[in-house]
Amino acid sequence: MSKKSIVLWLFFLCHVVLVWGQTSEPEATTPKYGWQKAMSAGLNLTQTSFDNYVQGGENTMTWQLNATYKFVNDQEKTNWANSGKLNYGMSKSGKDESKKSIDEIKLETVYTYKLGINIDPYIAGTAESQFGPGYNYAAKPKAEISNFADPIYFRESAGVGYKPKPEIATRLGFAMKQTLTDKYPMPFADDPKTLAIEKTKQEYGMESVTDLDLKVSANSKLTSKLELFSNLKTFEEIDVNWDTILIAQVTKYINLNFNVKMLYDKDISKKRQLKQALAAGITYSFF
Repeated sequence: MSKKSIVLWLFFLCHVVLVWGQTSEPEATTPKYGWQKAMSAGLNLTQTSFDNYVQGGENTMTWQLNATYKFVNDQEKTNWANSGKLNYGMSKSGKDESKKSIDEIKLETVYTYKLGINIDPYIAGTAESQFGPGYNYAAKPKAEISNFADPIYFRESAGVGYKPKPEIATRLGFAMKQTLTDKYPMPFADDPKTLAIEKTKQEYGMESVTDLDLKVSANSKLTSKLELFSNLKTFEEIDVNWDTILIAQVTKYINLNFNVKMLYDKDISKKRQLKQALAAGITYSFF
């Protein structure tokens, strides 16, 4: 296991264990303060099979595992919010080998000090990577282009946050961003302007993060997170990570999940990256 893999696992384990341990403490005497805990996991399956079907078709099998958690300790003067998003899934069509359909690890912690004027200072940290290898199937043979914790992204920031309504919050601050890789310096970390091959990239700049958590109806909810990072060099070098999820609860354990994610990072691709997924499956909430 590489050093980056160890770092990611330690970051995740410390994050969950620390927060879980804190949530076991008695709640504050004031009912409106204390820990708010939520965790859910789901399994989505899609399968089709054909046998002597004259209209044609190809056997397919797709599965996805999705898990999210959010632990928030809200006190009179402070707010500590911890969240995570873990997704992994595979798809197989006909005689082709199974291919990854979704893969994401996203962890975030934000500590805010309340000034009582709706504009509050904060410090935050995020980590983002993936579970399994990714391939370029256009190459013959297929070429591995990413793997677990390779690359891995960290971001630390400090600034001020604004929450005009319970459904929306935004923050702006100075930030540092690290990109670490081992086998794939290009295109993730290497600077083509130098002769050396860099496996680590450090950037300084500003970040803007806006969160929307909107209850659309009694059985549906829309969540959206827009993250912007700029190294303050040029406008076109602003990194964009926009993740939107619409969840409709059909029954207690069955839901529909529509996810659209847009990425832009000029260092990786000069065009925007777009991913969308529609899934129905079983979900279970732990709290």
